[in-house]
Amino acid sequence: MKRLLVIGGSDAGISAALRAREVDPSWGVGLVVADAFPNYSICGLPFFLSGETPRWESLAHRTRTEIEGRGIELMLDTIADHIEPGEHRVWVRPTDGAERAMSYDRLVLGTGAAPALPPIRGLDTPGVYLLHTMAEGLAVHDHLTARSPKTAIIIGGGYIGLEMADALRVRGLAVTLFEAAPTVLQTVDPEFGRLVLGELERHGIAVHTSTAIQAIEGGPSGVVVHDTAGERVEADLVLVVAGVRPQADLGTRCGVHAGVRGALRVNRRMETNVSDVFAAGDCVETHHRLMSEATYIPLGTTAHKQGRVAGENAVGGYAEFQGSLGTQVVKIFELVVGRTGLREDEARRQGFSPWTFESVTWDHKAYYPGASRLRIRVTGDLRSRRLLGAQLLGQYGAEVSKRLDVFATALFHAMTVHDVAHLDLSYTPPLGSPWDPVQTACMEWALAAPASDPRKDA
Repeated sequence: MKRLLVIGGSDAGISAALRAREVDPSWGVGLVVADAFPNYSICGLPFFLSGETPRWESLAHRTRTEIEGRGIELMLDTIADHIEPGEHRVWVRPTDGAERAMSYDRLVLGTGAAPALPPIRGLDTPGVYLLHTMAEGLAVHDHLTARSPKTAIIIGGGYIGLEMADALRVRGLAVTLFEAAPTVLQTVDPEFGRLVLGELERHGIAVHTSTAIQAIEGGPSGVVVHDTAGERVEADLVLVVAGVRPQADLGTRCGVHAGVRGALRVNRRMETNVSDVFAAGDCVETHHRLMSEATYIPLGTTAHKQGRVAGENAVGGYAEFQGSLGTQVVKIFELVVGRTGLREDEARRQGFSPWTFESVTWDHKAYYPGASRLRIRVTGDLRSRRLLGAQLLGQYGAEVSKRLDVFATALFHAMTVHDVAHLDLSYTPPLGSPWDPVQTACMEWALAAPASDPRKDA
């Protein structure tokens, strides 16, 4: 029997293993997982910690029994130490046993990402947590339930930092958030970042932007952080959520080439340069449908797709990863903000002639109760009129993600802004208008857009 070995049990790894079994059940598939939590939704941790999702077990996409029922050998709490590609062998080490060698015919690396640790002294101080794994999430939950903290500090104003600010406020904690950049949520334009910041402050979050943390130490009754302005703030616990980096060491040590940000370099079939070794997920660089070069976009949606491609190809099939658009959305209290495609600065670096216009419209007919304002920033190319990106911000319940997905679909198929304006979209007064906000925003972009790029003309 031929054997596929998959290292990593999160989105990419489990998708690869499941797809391999679908494509060719004659292959034996083994899944090496470093912890005891295969196929869990790390994205769900903020909602477990807020109490909105009461049971951590419900974060499992599939139970161990379900995974093994698909014919996958599951090896939990097992570390993959090193790979010998010439011998088609991986040395693994169970936490409760001795190191042993495992042979493979094909190998998929789905080792994911690790926290990007900022240069802060004292990250190992008791009461400081990195929220990246299920074990870390459970540790934070234990702290919240056993010690009943009243105050928390969050270092990092990205997606997880903002979701955790929301979660801890739901639990009644006073929250202070530090972000080194001028605005929170750097994946959207500063105009939207400032609106998100206002939503945080409206819910009692103390936000310090353009402020980095230098050191953390234990205090008389908790944890003290020292920022670059010389201020000190004390809290009962600290969360450090300053982004991630690809966890690529296992691959590079066996000869896999590294690319963007040190991520493993793969082609669109998720093949590495090492024979019979595939890689997928947050440990690899990503093909972007609008960029001429690879990029790094660690997203669960991308990891699932790449994992399926790797698993299919590893057992003899043929599939290609169709590319990412960086489509992301997040809920922060009553606000939802999302983006897809390229921002204007990103598009200009890719050689486009981008221009952005912001529209403000009702999410549905104003005469139907509950209508709220929806802000849409459309970026298009002035030469070709091709849609390049979109950003949306609106109230929870305003169908923000649905409309974001319309833009993502249009970007996937390289549509022009004019094409998007004339899509045949659904309408009923409680949910939209005869001209959907997506269409209205595109029509307004087309009416306001200059004939050529004013920056280049200047």
